[in-house]
Amino acid sequence: MVDETSLVLNMSAQGLRPIADGIAWFESLTSDQRHDALSRLAMFCTQAGATSENATEAIRRAGIRPTHTPAVLLQRGRMEVQLAKIVNLPEDERLRSFRLLVALLGVSDGRRRARLCSDGCGHAWHHLGAPAEPSIRLITRRDEQPDGP
Repeated sequence: MVDETSLVLNMSAQGLRPIADGIAWFESLTSDQRHDALSRLAMFCTQAGATSENATEAIRRAGIRPTHTPAVLLQRGRMEVQLAKIVNLPEDERLRSFRLLVALLGVSDGRRRARLCSDGCGHAWHHLGAPAEPSIRLITRRDEQPDGP
């Protein structure tokens, strides 16, 4: 069984829930809950086999600049170490971190699913439903709303 936090994170990463809803959910959490959500995202990214090669696409999908701190960290060093650093960034970096890690999970889990789960699997998070959107939509820095189709 998948708990609510894991469900929201996986649905956001898979495009089953609009990213704007995921962001609103994340912003409604307490500071400790946001840290927990980021920690889970980092763990899910590690489990999905996220690599530094996934970073460029994740940054693009997240709609953040490559010069923002979470993006810079993601592109350097061992993935597990960099994910831990991203999780522990200050509060003012958490929304960017959330957007980036959701996108990274979407990229890495999508790759893993295509490679290892294309003939079916027992992963509960791969059976959450049909996509509400074709993919994670980009969020613009200007208006923080999803881009149109």
